[in-house]
Amino acid sequence: MSPTGNTRGTVAAFVVLSLVWGASFLFMKVGLEGLSPAQLVLGRLTLGALALVAIMLVTRRRWPRGRRIWTHMLVVSLALAVVPYSLFAWAGQYMPSSLSSIYNATTPIMTLLLMPLVLVGERLTRTQVVGLVVGLSGVVVLAGPWQLIGTGQVPELLPAQLACLGATVSYGFAGLYMRRFLTGSGYDTITLSTVQIGLAAVIVWLLAPLTARGEVSIDLPVLLAVAGLGVLGTGLAYIWYNRILRDWGPARASTVTYLSPVVGVILGVVVLGESVHWNQPLGGLIVVVGVLASQGRVPGMRARAAVSAPVAAPVAAPVEGALPVESSTRE
Repeated sequence: MSPTGNTRGTVAAFVVLSLVWGASFLFMKVGLEGLSPAQLVLGRLTLGALALVAIMLVTRRRWPRGRRIWTHMLVVSLALAVVPYSLFAWAGQYMPSSLSSIYNATTPIMTLLLMPLVLVGERLTRTQVVGLVVGLSGVVVLAGPWQLIGTGQVPELLPAQLACLGATVSYGFAGLYMRRFLTGSGYDTITLSTVQIGLAAVIVWLLAPLTARGEVSIDLPVLLAVAGLGVLGTGLAYIWYNRILRDWGPARASTVTYLSPVVGVILGVVVLGESVHWNQPLGGLIVVVGVLASQGRVPGMRARAAVSAPVAAPVAAPVEGALPVESSTRE
């Protein structure tokens, strides 16, 4: 796909997508006020699946055929939705939404870390190794381990941060897995996203009797938060991203990854009154520099086989994060 222009509609889609994916962690925080993490994930995936299936039916897209692609998509649905969504939701009970949104930006670094393991025969270039080292140092600054010593926060905050990192590792694995097994599948982003989210919804419904038990307290804010996560962040977001990808190409489209944490931090501070420590935005900035360095976008560095970022995505989602591959490209 080559860029076709900087149309007003595409700019609007980019802005809306940045806002929606950036707000995903705010939605999770509000949703957790009335739901357990498993219940939140169940509601999110159900609404997201319904939205995407409706889009499939309206646009008359064909469903994938063949056991092979459905088997691969089952793996993707676990790694790109069920596991990371559950980990981020669980972590949201113990850490600010603004911090979670910054951790989401580590997905490209985790992708680089896993690339030699998942993509057999591919090795990191010197440029990518430099970016990886810079990005991992940013993760250390972001975590701020020195702040946990003697504060009594280790039993809660440290596991929550590790859960966020586990989620981004899962995003990274899923993106590479799709690149290896689904590139050239012949299906577009919306079709693959619908299968991914649909299978994920089936999985969490099967697990619901064991994981989603407990009291439910639904009020308007909680309802709107789940709807925002599901319909917008896990459903319509793929439509907006597909347009951006078509008009701008994958390199420019991936920059939405860098704006989402900014939106997440601002909303966490303004709406929820969360505090941000100096090391958190600094660590996030270092991570972004590492990503840019790995892609050869830092002045003086030449791009060689750069790995583009599977955002969270959002919104499926990202959310917040991870973006699926096109039928013939990474993203």
